[in-house]
Amino acid sequence: MAAGAVVGGKLVLAGGLTVATASVANVYAHAGSGQLSPALSSVPPRVYVPESGSNTVAVIDPATYTVIDRFAVGAQPQHITPSYDLKTLYVLNNQSNSVTPLDPLTGQPRSPLPVTDPYNLYFTPGGRYSIVVAEAKARLDFRDPHTFHRQRSLPVPCRGIDHLDFTADGRFLLASCEFSGQLLVVDVRRQTVIKTLALGRGTAMPQDVKLAPDGRVFYVADMRRGGLWIVTADTFRVSGFLPTGKGAHGLYPSRDARVLYVSNRGEGTVSVVDFAARRIVATWLIPGGSPDMGGVSANGRVLWLTGRYDGEVYAIDTRAGHLLARISVGRGPHGLAVWPQPGRYSLGHTGLMR
Repeated sequence: MAAGAVVGGKLVLAGGLTVATASVANVYAHAGSGQLSPALSSVPPRVYVPESGSNTVAVIDPATYTVIDRFAVGAQPQHITPSYDLKTLYVLNNQSNSVTPLDPLTGQPRSPLPVTDPYNLYFTPGGRYSIVVAEAKARLDFRDPHTFHRQRSLPVPCRGIDHLDFTADGRFLLASCEFSGQLLVVDVRRQTVIKTLALGRGTAMPQDVKLAPDGRVFYVADMRRGGLWIVTADTFRVSGFLPTGKGAHGLYPSRDARVLYVSNRGEGTVSVVDFAARRIVATWLIPGGSPDMGGVSANGRVLWLTGRYDGEVYAIDTRAGHLLARISVGRGPHGLAVWPQPGRYSLGHTGLMR
């Protein structure tokens, strides 16, 4: 029997190991409003914006919606990622093959670390490894989470390895491959690819990945299809598709884990998806905007997103869905980080908190 086959509703791995990922009450139970770690009590609230076209980071004061600082980093900063232990923010300088640590207490950068092709960054549950998503190199690099010394590279059988998320028990991850229209299932402990899902070469462009609060399914944004793939977290099969809007890209759970915010970059909207009902309950318009990536404020009241093609950042009221502010920033703003955020630890990206 081939590894990765589905038998009797369970995923069978090499050696006969089967996956039966249990559902949970809420994987985001420790990342709700008011659950800020005591270690972050002295960290000033800020929004850090990587300006990919300017090779800089803009710092926004969320209380005044103004840029209060800007500093140079490496070439083409893509995302800003909180460390697993919540002590550091990392600017991923994709084209200069470096990562710039930021001190969230001072908001200032430290000396960059050499890291090959850091398009995206995650941390394994438990914090043993950082996972650098080396998109151009077509691999996942398992590295030391502090020094970033490479421990092992996992070549991936797809093009455009991009975003990922973990099952509720942390044993597996689901990753998107935007240029080949595929999803990959990786055994985290064994650091091996165990299954590939074809969504449609040339017709699908999967982007951000998020696990549902109950741990039963993943949602995968598809920029070309304009919606969300729904993938079971036990058998890793596509179970449905939910249209949201043109250019569906970023996915962000609300602080109460009741809804999922979906940024539709190609049409300037945000879809609000009810997790339990798996349907859209609201659509928010950002006139002339290109909402891309970001995060939710610590109290859950503001959704922060970059305007990828318009050199701006949007602050959106999550209760009413209207714009609170449009803030001009540098060229090509991408994966901004709202900090601090509630949670016991960070699994990476722009704040995948658990």
